[in-house]
Amino acid sequence: MAVFRSGLLVLTTPLTSLAPRLAPILTSAARLVNHTLYVHLQPGMSLGGPAQPQSSPVQATFEVIDFITHLYAGADVHRHLDVRILLTNIRTKSFLPPLTSSVQNLAHPPEVVLTDFQTLDGSQYNPAKQQLERYATSCYSCCPQLSSVLLYPDYGPGVLPVGSLDVPLPSTISPASPVGRSAKQPVRGHQRGAVGGTFDRLHNAHKVLLSVACLLAQEQLVVGVADKDLLKSKLLPELLQPYAERVEHLSEFLVDIKPSLTFDIIPLLDPYGPAGSDPSLEFLVVSEETYRGGMAVNRFRLENDLEELTLYQIQLLKDLNHKENEEDKVSSSSFRQQMLGNLLRPPHKRPELPPGFYVIGLTGISGSGKSSVAQRLKGLGAYVIDSDHLGHRAYAPGGPAYQPVVEAFGTDILHKDGIINRKVLGSRVFGNKKQLKILTDIMWPVIAKLAREEMEQAMAEARILL
Repeated sequence: MAVFRSGLLVLTTPLTSLAPRLAPILTSAARLVNHTLYVHLQPGMSLGGPAQPQSSPVQATFEVIDFITHLYAGADVHRHLDVRILLTNIRTKSFLPPLTSSVQNLAHPPEVVLTDFQTLDGSQYNPAKQQLERYATSCYSCCPQLSSVLLYPDYGPGVLPVGSLDVPLPSTISPASPVGRSAKQPVRGHQRGAVGGTFDRLHNAHKVLLSVACLLAQEQLVVGVADKDLLKSKLLPELLQPYAERVEHLSEFLVDIKPSLTFDIIPLLDPYGPAGSDPSLEFLVVSEETYRGGMAVNRFRLENDLEELTLYQIQLLKDLNHKENEEDKVSSSSFRQQMLGNLLRPPHKRPELPPGFYVIGLTGISGSGKSSVAQRLKGLGAYVIDSDHLGHRAYAPGGPAYQPVVEAFGTDILHKDGIINRKVLGSRVFGNKKQLKILTDIMWPVIAKLAREEMEQAMAEARILL
């Protein structure tokens, strides 16, 4: 079957029955769509009846929000897919006007519409597919030659439950009080609210945060995007996407999932941003990590005679496939770490530079990768001069630094065979600035001299080869 760049997945199964089926459904969809997958929730809709189904409002309950999080978490194993859950038909209790008949434009018009709805005979039943295509085109702007597929995922051994499940999904929003809440409890809507973050390489945890903020806001959402001083403490800030690029991706996602909102995307230059000073804001969406920052914003507002914001704390999305040196949550920091060692852009040719030999210095703390980079450069034809190796040569018996080091630190730093005991010498100098300076004053000039001699020899040999 053909692979499509963009697709629309219409989910019709009731949410409580859909949750355990979701992983196979997403796997089936990922085999057909390779870039952008839009998801439309319409639980209970049938494509098997005589009447053409119409889009109807879905009430925003805690169950719906928890399912959205569950879907984004499940989609994280398909990282080639840009999954976007559309919120146009999901309404809070306070704001349930009838849906308009206008068609919503999407940044990437779907080339195929998929669904979890299944016919009794398990076939690609034409009348059902025709209803699906008409439903999709009545809601969203799709490609003219729209294809349709009824998914029949492999659910594995056992029979999945048809009715509701008694086990609820993990809560997305941490309760503000110890009072229990029902999954069917409607979510309260607000006119205006705010959310903030770095939003580097927009990922599924960002999408959960932004989706909750979009569901809560009914008129305007202020989005603060960290910039300048707020980026300095980030891991590998050099690899952060430029502010304009982050805003571009963020804006496209937000307009796609809820175009009825007015979005005010602004640079976040201090920890408070507009949330600390805008009297019209009613809520602030934060994560587990930024909840204390939200509390600080409310203290700042009270100090300036402004009402506190309602804080919605969103649980972190766990990364089940993280490596040992990466965070256990879905994180842009981990994505930047994974970029290390990759060529980020083609080499920039500099024809104006004079031809000749170039000296590249590799520095860094222990374990930073100096040896690995040196080996890679050596494989490309570079001559490598290892200062550690030169240092060992310098204070080996008969070396130019051997006698000065023994005279400075005494013969008790020697092994029985006369070789300097590096462990004993190290215990003398590390942690003692005065002793360390004595050693570096001896060693550095000697190593520099040895390095120059080796470099001159390497350049002479290279000239002969040229």
